[in-house]
Amino acid sequence: MIEITLADYNNPKHRSAVIAMLDAYAKDPMGGGEGISDEVKENLIDEMAKRDHVFSLLAYDGDIPVGVANCVEGFSTFAAKPLMNIHDIAVIPEYRGQGVARKLLEEVKTLAEFRGCVKLTLEVLENNDRAKQAYKNFGFEPYELGEVGQAEFWEMYLNKDKA
Repeated sequence: MIEITLADYNNPKHRSAVIAMLDAYAKDPMGGGEGISDEVKENLIDEMAKRDHVFSLLAYDGDIPVGVANCVEGFSTFAAKPLMNIHDIAVIPEYRGQGVARKLLEEVKTLAEFRGCVKLTLEVLENNDRAKQAYKNFGFEPYELGEVGQAEFWEMYLNKDKA
């Protein structure tokens, strides 16, 4: 049975589970195909713990971590309310298609509502049809602004190191 847990960044078991799940996601083609660096592994949890607007959820099958959702609270200027961005959501391959992502999304939604957020946001790769269908089934839809079209997600690195 899958259980969702709010990660305690001071708990060594949770710290290693968040890193393991994020590393597995990064190694997946949909996560870029390369694991996270040793430097990120060493610093990530401490940096996340410094920020009140960041949290992680872990999906467990018994004692085995099988999924993660890393979330960052943002702000909607159009609504003058917070929003919750799901920065990472991943399920290990053996557990995909079993409702793990949906359980993670349900808990993110509950926590976002508790925080007074106006909406949830996330990004998804154009060809990740499986994830797109899961998000649509949950209630997400592409961001469009009337007749001017769909929004695109752009980035610009501020140093040589990709993040």
